[in-house]
Amino acid sequence: MLRDWQHVHNEIIPNAVLSLDEVRERVQRHHLEVAYLGDVLVGCSTVRPPEPDAATVIARVLPEYRGQGIGRQLYERGLAVARDLGASVIETIVLASNVDGLRFAQQRGFVETERYLLPGDNDPFVTLRLPE
Repeated sequence: MLRDWQHVHNEIIPNAVLSLDEVRERVQRHHLEVAYLGDVLVGCSTVRPPEPDAATVIARVLPEYRGQGIGRQLYERGLAVARDLGASVIETIVLASNVDGLRFAQQRGFVETERYLLPGDNDPFVTLRLPE
């Protein structure tokens, strides 16, 4: 499961590639899930627990499987986990170059609150928040 999660993450976020050891550390702090269509790996999700009240829910779907409801299912499952963890505010983070991901978030009511760059990078991450 961790290798599959790593694969999807690294395909969708090539400017923040994670090693397997980093994924192992991340699973200790965050709720990670992997999505399959039959036996085929199609996506993954991350839920970061509330800090202090905002949880981060990220749904990732490989480009060739987008538009089939997989992202919606990952997002809804992640949202339920975040609410169970006590989140009163929900955020997500998407690479600016991921037009499909930004559109997905905006269609669900997320509003951009911040953009930031990793050192040496030129593709900003976009933080979006659901209005309370």
